[in-house]
Amino acid sequence: QVQLVESGGGLVQAGGSLRLSCAASGRTFSSYAMGWFRQAPGKEREFVAAISWIGGSTYYADSVKGRFTISRDNAKNTLYLQMNSPTPKDTGVYYCAASTTMATMRFSGENDYWGQGTQVTVSS
Repeated sequence: QVQLVESGGGLVQAGGSLRLSCAASGRTFSSYAMGWFRQAPGKEREFVAAISWIGGSTYYADSVKGRFTISRDNAKNTLYLQMNSPTPKDTGVYYCAASTTMATMRFSGENDYWGQGTQVTVSS
């Protein structure tokens, strides 16, 4: 079992920066591919970024590539999302997720575990 708790959301101005964190419980954090998803009002949840078990591989949605950075600290059981130069289009609830396979994380979204989400609002 893995429990995920996001933090760090809030209100940020366009062009600023924000860092989200996801604290994971359980001793097998390093066994999972981890990722971030988001859901804007009235829209479906979408993939944002993913990182492999030991952090050697990262993947990003085209909409955030070059602006957001995903990272993980397996010693601290924590996942991060550094959001630089956000725009109002980045507004939404951001969810942390864990999956045993990267393919599931990136393509199906049917992950094994989900956090409760943290709200990010980008003002113009």
